[in-house]
Amino acid sequence: MKLFKAIFGILAVCCTLFFAHAATAVELAGVKLEDSIKLGNENLRLNGAGIRYKVVFKIYVIGLYLTDKKTSAADVLAAPGARRVTLVMLRDVGSEEFGKAFISGIEQNTDATERAALAAPMTKFNAMFASVSELKQGDVLNVDWIPGSGMVVLLNGKRILEPIADTAFYNAVLRIWLGTKPIDDKLKLQLLAEQ
Repeated sequence: MKLFKAIFGILAVCCTLFFAHAATAVELAGVKLEDSIKLGNENLRLNGAGIRYKVVFKIYVIGLYLTDKKTSAADVLAAPGARRVTLVMLRDVGSEEFGKAFISGIEQNTDATERAALAAPMTKFNAMFASVSELKQGDVLNVDWIPGSGMVVLLNGKRILEPIADTAFYNAVLRIWLGTKPIDDKLKLQLLAEQ
């Protein structure tokens, strides 16, 4: 009986530690990403997170938040409800360079017909980068999809893009990281919680 109680006690402690760990924030390169957030009226959970490298340099920490866990890009793109991509800068980057990287990622994952259909929101998106001179280390960029409003971009909590009510454009932005030609294959797997 004593052995049973001891084993039960050890299992209880292990379960407590496991669930306490599962509910805490994820930390990458000294950046903490919360396990869950509220966006609009919806609760979102961190689906996956990783670090974007360029050569050997760490550029940003990225986290993908969804209402439910998804492990395929197709499921993420089809997901109803609010979605968020959070980028936390790990170094200073000129907004022109950052904007070009975004546009290049969109172009690599869309065909000519899609790009033509997305011309108007792409113009607004380009103008957003022109309105910010530089992204500095520690800056937080949130790229949100809010049902009923559309795509909204916040820099350090301040809106820098008026809503773009085009799900196809938001999905084109998501495909920078989750498309068939993502900017980083390993990062894609991390965001989809496959690695």
